[in-house]
Amino acid sequence: MKIRIVIDNIRVPISAGDDEIIAVAKKKLKSSGISYNCDSVHIHKKSIDARRKGNISFVSSVTAIGETACTDKVYDAIKITPVEELSFDAGNEELRGRPFIIGFGPAGMFCGLVLASLGLRPVILERGDGIEKRVQKVDSFYRTGKLDTESNIQFGAGGAGTFSDGKLVTRIGDARCSYVLEKLRDLGAPESILWKAKPHIGTDILRKVVVNAEKEITALGGEIKYNTKVDAVGDGYVVINGETVPCGLAVLAPGHSSRDTYASLLSDNYAIEAKPFSVGVRIEHLQHELDRAMFGDESLALRLGHAEYQLSHRRGERGVYTFCMCPGGEVVAAASEEGGVVTNGMSRYARDARNANAAVAVSVLPQDFLKDPACAIEFQRKLERVAFRAGGGNYAAPCQSVGAFYEGKPGGYSSRIIPSYMNGNVTGADFNMLLPGFVVSMLKEGLRVFGKKIKGYDSSDVPMTGIETRTSAPVRILRDERFCAFGYELVYPCGEGAGYAGGITSAAVDGIRVAEAILRRFRRPD
Repeated sequence: MKIRIVIDNIRVPISAGDDEIIAVAKKKLKSSGISYNCDSVHIHKKSIDARRKGNISFVSSVTAIGETACTDKVYDAIKITPVEELSFDAGNEELRGRPFIIGFGPAGMFCGLVLASLGLRPVILERGDGIEKRVQKVDSFYRTGKLDTESNIQFGAGGAGTFSDGKLVTRIGDARCSYVLEKLRDLGAPESILWKAKPHIGTDILRKVVVNAEKEITALGGEIKYNTKVDAVGDGYVVINGETVPCGLAVLAPGHSSRDTYASLLSDNYAIEAKPFSVGVRIEHLQHELDRAMFGDESLALRLGHAEYQLSHRRGERGVYTFCMCPGGEVVAAASEEGGVVTNGMSRYARDARNANAAVAVSVLPQDFLKDPACAIEFQRKLERVAFRAGGGNYAAPCQSVGAFYEGKPGGYSSRIIPSYMNGNVTGADFNMLLPGFVVSMLKEGLRVFGKKIKGYDSSDVPMTGIETRTSAPVRILRDERFCAFGYELVYPCGEGAGYAGGITSAAVDGIRVAEAILRRFRRPD
């Protein structure tokens, strides 16, 4: 039996190279007496410990492959587990038609890659454009303020994550995560995503990855149809522009912003429940000042990469936390409905823009909207429309400094940190008047706590732009132990839009899980 050996908590100075980290790991393995393959030793995760400014260090985990060992024995800082390999079992039921996948975000993409690799020739239906046209339409929106509600930062090839930092951090523990990272690497992502503790691809490289995934799926007999919006879905069919199209099954991976899809499913009596999500603002800091605050010396960013953070604070059942932190990035206009302003964050692989940004978001609980899925969607929509009006129209976003927010005065941001949203298309406003009271109070409390953790985080002239509403899906499409929607035999809710994931990696993992469920059930083509 193959075993995976992980040597944790290898701490070395930031002047040390990767070969020194590997040498420390091999020394620990030798003293433990565990047999391993020397060629298999590599860095598994590598992070920076900057808590002590004068003594910053790398903290790493190293992994190796062995053949057998006593897994019951306790080793110091060494973990041994059996090697988990993905296996795709074959079922016996006949699949009466090609599988359709609704949505080409991470969940739909990875479900499609797995099904295509095993001969099921999926048809992927994506309401938005392919990468090239999608980028053109987003650029046009920035120039003209004319929004294409079908192809934008939320909809199109690669899903909402295509216009993001491409972060791959996930809290789920699943063997499929390694498969996802390795596949992304094979499709053109940097090798570093396999070992960095906070891996990211960047929107510029992620677009190329999506194009390569499309090429692989089509080369294996699959098909991707862009500008194809599904109006309804049922057992063995989908409805497109009023036409009922038969299919073998439907994987429903619509993304977290497909509100019209949710409305259609609710009208067809799908079992859907409201789930928690979060709303808040995007906060921006000068990246070099953040580097100095977290490293003690901003020049260390040349060696360590720009500083990142993840902050949280809780009071009772309500939390406030930073989300989707983008070093060297920009705040983007992420609206998908006319008359609404939505913010998000994006950065390229180099992370070389002037500002860092992150969402500061407050948890919204089902009881805040009567536990009604339709009310959950409307909760988000109302905030976006309020933000649109506060911005003055044309998708300008409301903006306020932290100091003005504390004092209840509109605007207040200075020219020291220039808001990056839509090339500076912001209008001074007061979030005290735009956000619900419980969000306002938790934001203020959280900002003060975060300011104690990172010097200057809540400085009076730090700008905040809003409103951030699309942190996750507001609803969950319920599915049974077969991964089928309740009451349906051939509909498989999947990914973040269905309420089963919270980011690129976890959505891709759920896409693989659904593909496995389909393969366990149906016979493969000869």
